[in-house]
Amino acid sequence: MAAASSFNFAPNYHPPPSPSSLPWKNWSSSPFASAHFLRRRRRRGERRAGSKCFVVLAAMMDGAKPTVLVADKLGEAGLDLLRKFANLDCSYNLSLEELCTKISLCDALIVRSGTRVTREVFERSGGRLKVVGRAGVGIDNVDLAAATEHGCLVVNAPTANTIAAAEHGIALLTAMARNIAQANASVKAGKWERSKYIGVSLVGKTLAVMGFGKVGSEVARRAKGLGMQVIAHDPYAPADRARAVGVELVTFEEAISMADFISLHMPLTPATLKMFNDDSFSKMKKGVRIVNVARGGVIDEDALVRALDSGIVAQAALDVFTEEPPPKESRLVLHENVTVTPHLGASTTEAQEGVALEVAEAVVGALRGDLSSTAVNAPMVPAEVLSELAPFVTLAEKLGRLAVQLVAGGSGIQSVKVTYASARGPDDLDTRLLRAMITKGLIEPISSVFVNLVNADFNAKQRGLRITEERLVLDGSPGNPLEFIQVQIANVESKFAAAISDSGEIKVEGRVKGGKPHLTKVGSFGVDVSLEGSIILCRQVDQPGMIGKVGSILGEENVNVSFMSVGRTAPQKQAIMTIGVDEQPSKEALNKIGAITAVEEFVFLKL
Repeated sequence: MAAASSFNFAPNYHPPPSPSSLPWKNWSSSPFASAHFLRRRRRRGERRAGSKCFVVLAAMMDGAKPTVLVADKLGEAGLDLLRKFANLDCSYNLSLEELCTKISLCDALIVRSGTRVTREVFERSGGRLKVVGRAGVGIDNVDLAAATEHGCLVVNAPTANTIAAAEHGIALLTAMARNIAQANASVKAGKWERSKYIGVSLVGKTLAVMGFGKVGSEVARRAKGLGMQVIAHDPYAPADRARAVGVELVTFEEAISMADFISLHMPLTPATLKMFNDDSFSKMKKGVRIVNVARGGVIDEDALVRALDSGIVAQAALDVFTEEPPPKESRLVLHENVTVTPHLGASTTEAQEGVALEVAEAVVGALRGDLSSTAVNAPMVPAEVLSELAPFVTLAEKLGRLAVQLVAGGSGIQSVKVTYASARGPDDLDTRLLRAMITKGLIEPISSVFVNLVNADFNAKQRGLRITEERLVLDGSPGNPLEFIQVQIANVESKFAAAISDSGEIKVEGRVKGGKPHLTKVGSFGVDVSLEGSIILCRQVDQPGMIGKVGSILGEENVNVSFMSVGRTAPQKQAIMTIGVDEQPSKEALNKIGAITAVEEFVFLKL
C-alpha cells in the first residue's frame, strides 16, 4: 500500500507556536531561551524522535529586547528594522579579541566579508549567540561547522544583489566590446588614438550565458534587449524557464563553440573549478570575448592568459579572481586586453540597501522563532533521530548525488519521485530529514547552495524542482525504519542508458546493510555496491574475463579498486559491472575501459 505526498508543501511540518503561547512557565536566568525542539507524541504516548524541528526562539521576558551586534557597515534600511526589534550595537573593525569579548553579550551577529566568525567566537559566546547573519551570499568567513555544533543558525542574503550583478555583467560586456577602459586611460594620458580602439558591435552576436540562475537569466534578458542572440548552458535549468526568456538551452560544448561572447554565472563547486581551461579555450571561436562576474575559480587564470596571448580569446572583462585582491604583478590583471574591476558586482546603493534589509529580516525572523529560508548551515538534530536514521541519511544524500550525475546535459530536472519502503506506518516515520538530504544530493553538486532541513523546500522550489514522496508499507517488524529508498527522475535523458527503468525514468535504489549505505538497483539491473569513494558503471555483454580486463586497466593506472560487482539480466546477456575506486581514474584509463569490445557504455560517478 502506498501513500503519496508532495515535498513542495512540507506536509509533515507544523508551524511552531508563538513564544507567548508556549506552555513553559519557568525560563532560564537569561532573558532568552536559546533553542528548543518542538515534539509531537506518538499515538502510543512515546516521544516521536522524527517529528522534531529545530527553531530558535527568542522569548521576551519582562519586555527585554535581544542584542544584535553589527560588526561591519550595513545599510540604514537594515539598521532601522533592527532598532525596532533589538538593542543595536554597531561596532566596526573589531579585532578577533574585541569580537570575542563582546560576543557573550549578544544574541545575534551581523557581518559582511570583512569580519571572520571563527570557532573561537562561537566558543566565547557561551551559548548565547543564536544567529549569525551574513550580509551577502558567500559564507567563507563563517565557520559553519562550529556554528552548527554550538546550535547557532547562520543566514545570508542571497537575492538582493541579483539585479546589481546582472547590470555589472552587462556593463563589463559593453565596456569590453568598445574598449572603454583602455580608451579612457589613453585620453587621460594625453593621447587621441581613435583608430587603435575600434570596437565590435553587440547586435546580432551570439552570447552564451553559462549558468542560467537568477543572475544569468537577468543578463540574458538584458542582452536580448541589446539585439544579441542568446543561448545558455545549465544542465539543471528548466527548459520552459529558458524559453520564456527567448533563450535556447544547449550543451557546454555547443555553447562555447557557438559563442562570440561568453558570460559566466555558475557557482564555484568541485565540478566547475577551472572549468574554463586550456581544453575548453581550444574549442572556442577565435576572437571570443569572456565576462566573469561569478566566481574567480571557475577560470584557470594561467590558461586564460595563454588564450589571450594566442588570440583565441580577444578580450576578457573580470570582476572576480581566484585570489582577491589579485597579486600586483598578476599577468592577467596587467594584460592589455583585460578589463578588471575589484569585485563590484553587488556594489550599488540599491543593492547594498537591499542586502541590509534582507539580512536584517532573516536575523529578526530567526530570533522570533521563524524557520529561515536563507539558512545555510545544518539544523540541530536530536541524538535519538540521528542514531536511528544516520545510515539512511547518508544513503539518501548519495542516492540524490548518483541520480543527478546520471542526467544528461540539457535536461532540466523538474520532477523527482522518492519511494520509502518500510514496515512502519506513516505516523511512525518522519521523512523530512531524508528528503532534505535527497534534495541536498540533487542540488549541491551543481550549485553553491548549502541545503539542509531548514532550506531544502525553498531551494527545490527556487529551481522548479517538485519532489513527491510515496511510502510503500511492507509486512514485517517495524524495528528497522526503512527497507529501501528509491529515487526516480522523470522526463530527462541519461548519460547512462541502462539507468533508465522500464517505465522510462532514471532510477536508483539503495538499502542499508551492516550499517552502511549500498546501491542495490540501477534502472532495471540489480547490483550490490557499497556507496563509498566513487564508482564506475559499465553496461556490457555478459562474458567471462570482463572483471579481469577492467581491473588490469585500473591497476596499470595505479587506481585502487575497492570492490567489483556484476548484476545481469540473464547468463550471456546484458550485465552491469559496478566498480568502486578510491580516486578518479584518468581520462585515458576511462577511454581504455570504453574501448573494450564488450563494453556498451560506461559512466564515472563521484560520491
